Amino acid sequence: MSHRHDIPHESPGDASAHMAQTPQTPQPTHAAHPAPTPPPISVLLDGAAEAALPVVRAVRDDQLGWPTPCSEYDVRALLNHLFQVVVAFQTLAAKKDVDFSRTPDRLAEYGAQWPDRFADETARLVEAWAAPGAEDGLTGGMQLPARTVGAMVLLDLTVHAWDVARATGRPYAPAAGCVAELRALAARMGPTARTMNVFAEPVPVPPGASDLEVLLAETGRDPHWTAG
Repeated sequence: MSHRHDIPHESPGDASAHMAQTPQTPQPTHAAHPAPTPPPISVLLDGAAEAALPVVRAVRDDQLGWPTPCSEYDVRALLNHLFQVVVAFQTLAAKKDVDFSRTPDRLAEYGAQWPDRFADETARLVEAWAAPGAEDGLTGGMQLPARTVGAMVLLDLTVHAWDVARATGRPYAPAAGCVAELRALAARMGPTARTMNVFAEPVPVPPGASDLEVLLAETGRDPHWTAG
């Protein structure tokens, strides 16, 4: 998940006084509309990868040592972390165990080809989560619902792409549908993630903040972070 760096409710208006004064006529009954089926995680991951890759490919060698909104990572370390996540969650999609104890330096290993290799791994990630049964059952060391685990890598791919974009001065817009899925994930997992030091404490956001800004703040990021 994303390192260190809600849902408001509505109450119906009280119409009891009006109802007491006004004769009521029978109203037609309507069947409740079923909640829309969320898109498969693989579809969301495909969109997130498409949004992230231009940011990743634009990183210059002289920017690799620059700071990022994740205070413990410079750009190089953040890219290696994201590389590790994208590869590891292919294995989790197949219901297999993953060792997160070390982070390989894939940028050094692949040299100038690292952006192409990263693109290849994101394609494999999408394929892994599109496989039949990938979203079914439990997976991972914590035995979480598989879709929740898929949403975790979606979170990393989305917010770390923003981190890299912010660090290197590139534009970034999340893929359609991703932020809604991730706001729901942050609402469910936020308290646990903060206990585990995966999220920092939420950052206040002003009224009118975008959904992406609210999501970033929920993970402990300052949506208006700058390097200087």
